Amino acid sequence: MPTSPKPINLALQGGGAHGAFTWGVLDRLLDEPEIEIAGISGTSAGALNGAALKAGLAKGSRQAARDNLAWLWEQVGALTDARLAPWLEAVAPSAVSAAIEASLPFAIGDGLGRVVSPYASGPFYSNPLERIVERFHYDEVCGSPGPAFCICATNVRTGKIRVFHGDDITPAALMASACLPTLFRAIEIEDPKTGRTEAYWDGGYTGNPALYPLFAPDLPADILVVNINPLLRDEVPTSARAIQNRINEISFNSSLLRELRAIEFVQRLIADGRIEEGQMKRVLVHMISDDALMAQLSVATKIVPVPAVLHQLRAAGEAAADAFLEAHLGQVGMESSVDLRAMFG
Repeated sequence: MPTSPKPINLALQGGGAHGAFTWGVLDRLLDEPEIEIAGISGTSAGALNGAALKAGLAKGSRQAARDNLAWLWEQVGALTDARLAPWLEAVAPSAVSAAIEASLPFAIGDGLGRVVSPYASGPFYSNPLERIVERFHYDEVCGSPGPAFCICATNVRTGKIRVFHGDDITPAALMASACLPTLFRAIEIEDPKTGRTEAYWDGGYTGNPALYPLFAPDLPADILVVNINPLLRDEVPTSARAIQNRINEISFNSSLLRELRAIEFVQRLIADGRIEEGQMKRVLVHMISDDALMAQLSVATKIVPVPAVLHQLRAAGEAAADAFLEAHLGQVGMESSVDLRAMFG
């Protein structure tokens, strides 16, 4: 007798072009009949992946979601010169990352990004993501059919997180969620609560991704985090660029780790009987990642979306999701497959 699919929430991390890893994860999950996606929280690249996924599932079609994701990453890859792709297909992502970092154009751009504001370009400025996000079907992205969906950005003035959901999710909101302040001008959006126009930067600084919207009582207990910023690097960085890269990773993981620590604390209180069962939600945490691969990469492959690397990351994401399902599908709906107490012990 066929069993009902297990509902889960997805928490999709941001990390620039490394979000192609999440593309592969989602492709595999969409191919798994025992999994049903009930809620999505995404930041930066995770917000873009989430919008493509939600729009397809709003049609009631997993294939439409796959098609949307393939289109999205084809568009992201088109931001660079696709003529580089053929000879890079056989090159390891780590070698591509090193080659980009060693290139003169990247060195010049990296240096300028540290001393020249994106506001210095005057009337010649444009946000390259605009042509992509304006083509999403927002009646599907924002509508009630399909999973619950939210994204987040960081309020520049207050430093606080803003979560967008429903009709608040617009092209501007998606660009805000992915707005790296050294590359892009802040995205200005009116706050409906105050009527004031606020400026927003990348949501990764305050919620990468935001987990708390997925604690809603009408959503399932299981949260599957797709992590694309390595939590662990064994080697201590010594070069200036490696140090900056690790700072980027730590800052973009800090908000996620804070929320996971809070979940672990509540789980401990419930287990010890200091909170009555049912007073607070018992959240079950799962994670898909490939720290070994991501540790070979750097900010270079995050901000330079080489098509060959995107497809290699997609394949790695698909393999990681397959391994997760094989090892942990039975735990979904029953218990966490991530040992949070060990993580923070």
